[in-house]
Amino acid sequence: MAQRGPKNMTDEHKAALAAGRAEGRAVKKYLEALAEHKPKRGRKRTPDSINARLRKIDDEFIGADPVKQLNLVQERIDLNAELASMEDPVDLSALEDEFVGAAKSYGERKGISYAAWREVGVPAAALKRAGISRSD
Repeated sequence: MAQRGPKNMTDEHKAALAAGRAEGRAVKKYLEALAEHKPKRGRKRTPDSINARLRKIDDEFIGADPVKQLNLVQERIDLNAELASMEDPVDLSALEDEFVGAAKSYGERKGISYAAWREVGVPAAALKRAGISRSD
Protein backbone atom coordinates (compact mmCIF):
# COMPACT_ATOMS: atom_id res chain seq x y z
CA MET A 1 0.00 0.00 0.00
CA ALA A 2 1.32 3.40 -0.94
CA GLN A 3 2.14 5.79 1.85
CA ARG A 4 0.05 8.91 1.89
CA GLY A 5 1.31 12.32 2.78
CA PRO A 6 -0.32 14.71 5.20
CA LYS A 7 -3.78 15.86 4.23
CA ASN A 8 -4.32 19.56 3.86
CA MET A 9 -7.63 21.01 4.89
CA THR A 10 -9.11 23.66 2.72
CA ASP A 11 -9.93 27.05 4.15
CA GLU A 12 -13.63 26.29 3.57
CA HIS A 13 -13.36 23.08 5.61
CA LYS A 14 -11.59 24.89 8.44
CA ALA A 15 -14.24 27.61 8.41
CA ALA A 16 -17.03 25.00 8.47
CA LEU A 17 -15.45 23.26 11.45
CA ALA A 18 -15.07 26.55 13.31
CA ALA A 19 -18.68 27.50 12.57
CA GLY A 20 -19.87 24.11 13.81
CA ARG A 21 -17.93 24.50 17.04
CA ALA A 22 -19.31 28.01 17.59
CA GLU A 23 -22.87 26.81 16.96
CA GLY A 24 -22.38 23.91 19.35
CA ARG A 25 -21.09 26.24 22.07
CA ALA A 26 -24.04 28.63 21.64
CA VAL A 27 -26.56 25.79 21.84
CA LYS A 28 -24.82 24.20 24.84
CA LYS A 29 -24.61 27.45 26.83
CA TYR A 30 -28.27 28.26 26.23
CA LEU A 31 -29.51 24.76 27.13
CA GLU A 32 -27.38 24.74 30.29
CA ALA A 33 -28.75 28.15 31.32
CA LEU A 34 -32.31 26.97 30.70
CA ALA A 35 -31.76 23.87 32.80
CA GLU A 36 -30.13 25.86 35.60
CA HIS A 37 -32.99 28.34 35.78
CA LYS A 38 -35.85 25.95 35.23
CA PRO A 39 -38.84 26.86 37.39
CA LYS A 40 -39.25 24.59 40.37
CA ARG A 41 -42.46 22.77 41.15
CA GLY A 42 -44.77 23.92 43.87
CA ARG A 43 -45.43 27.29 45.39
CA LYS A 44 -42.79 29.90 44.65
CA ARG A 45 -40.80 31.21 47.55
CA THR A 46 -40.64 34.90 48.21
CA PRO A 47 -37.86 36.83 49.94
CA ASP A 48 -40.18 37.20 52.93
CA SER A 49 -40.80 33.45 53.20
CA ILE A 50 -37.06 32.73 52.88
CA ASN A 51 -36.22 35.26 55.59
CA ALA A 52 -38.89 33.76 57.85
CA ARG A 53 -37.37 30.30 57.39
CA LEU A 54 -33.88 31.68 58.09
CA ARG A 55 -35.15 33.07 61.41
CA LYS A 56 -36.65 29.68 62.29
CA ILE A 57 -33.38 27.98 61.48
CA ASP A 58 -31.59 30.25 63.94
CA ASP A 59 -34.13 29.32 66.63
CA GLU A 60 -33.91 25.58 65.86
CA PHE A 61 -30.11 25.62 65.84
CA ILE A 62 -29.91 26.30 69.57
CA GLY A 63 -30.20 23.00 71.39
CA ALA A 64 -30.15 20.86 68.23
CA ASP A 65 -27.92 17.79 68.08
CA PRO A 66 -24.79 18.03 65.87
CA VAL A 67 -26.31 16.23 62.89
CA LYS A 68 -29.38 18.46 62.97
CA GLN A 69 -27.10 21.50 63.22
CA LEU A 70 -25.20 20.31 60.16
CA ASN A 71 -28.44 20.01 58.19
CA LEU A 72 -29.64 23.42 59.37
CA VAL A 73 -26.34 25.04 58.37
CA GLN A 74 -26.64 23.55 54.87
CA GLU A 75 -30.26 24.69 54.58
CA ARG A 76 -29.21 28.20 55.63
CA ILE A 77 -26.47 28.23 52.96
CA ASP A 78 -28.95 27.06 50.31
CA LEU A 79 -31.56 29.64 51.33
CA ASN A 80 -29.03 32.48 51.31
CA ALA A 81 -27.93 31.44 47.81
CA GLU A 82 -31.56 31.34 46.66
CA LEU A 83 -32.17 34.76 48.17
CA ALA A 84 -29.10 36.17 46.40
CA SER A 85 -30.23 34.73 43.07
CA MET A 86 -33.62 36.40 43.50
CA GLU A 87 -31.94 39.76 43.96
CA ASP A 88 -29.78 39.29 40.86
CA PRO A 89 -32.04 37.84 38.15
CA VAL A 90 -30.35 36.12 35.23
CA ASP A 91 -30.73 37.67 31.81
CA LEU A 92 -30.92 34.88 29.27
CA SER A 93 -31.54 37.24 26.35
CA ALA A 94 -27.90 37.37 25.19
CA LEU A 95 -27.60 33.59 25.34
CA GLU A 96 -30.94 33.24 23.58
CA ASP A 97 -29.80 35.60 20.82
CA GLU A 98 -26.71 33.46 20.23
CA PHE A 99 -28.86 30.32 20.31
CA VAL A 100 -31.30 31.78 17.78
CA GLY A 101 -28.42 32.48 15.40
CA ALA A 102 -27.07 28.94 15.65
CA ALA A 103 -30.01 26.62 16.33
CA LYS A 104 -31.44 26.16 12.85
CA SER A 105 -28.24 25.07 11.11
CA TYR A 106 -27.10 23.11 14.18
CA GLY A 107 -30.44 21.29 14.36
CA GLU A 108 -30.47 20.55 10.63
CA ARG A 109 -26.92 19.22 10.74
CA LYS A 110 -27.63 17.05 13.80
CA GLY A 111 -31.17 16.00 12.80
CA ILE A 112 -32.86 17.61 15.81
CA SER A 113 -36.62 18.05 15.57
CA TYR A 114 -38.83 20.82 16.89
CA ALA A 115 -40.28 18.35 19.41
CA ALA A 116 -36.81 17.51 20.75
CA TRP A 117 -35.96 21.19 21.25
CA ARG A 118 -39.26 21.72 23.08
CA GLU A 119 -38.80 18.65 25.26
CA VAL A 120 -35.50 19.96 26.64
CA GLY A 121 -37.19 23.24 27.53
CA VAL A 122 -36.50 25.60 24.63
CA PRO A 123 -39.43 28.06 24.47
CA ALA A 124 -41.53 28.03 21.30
CA ALA A 125 -40.86 31.74 20.83
CA ALA A 126 -37.09 31.13 20.69
CA LEU A 127 -37.56 28.37 18.13
CA LYS A 128 -39.78 30.61 16.04
CA ARG A 129 -37.13 33.35 16.12
CA ALA A 130 -34.56 30.76 15.04
CA GLY A 131 -36.72 29.76 12.08
CA ILE A 132 -37.49 26.29 13.44
CA SER A 133 -41.10 25.22 12.95
CA ARG A 134 -43.13 22.20 13.98
CA SER A 135 -42.68 20.74 10.51
CA ASP A 136 -38.88 20.67 10.97
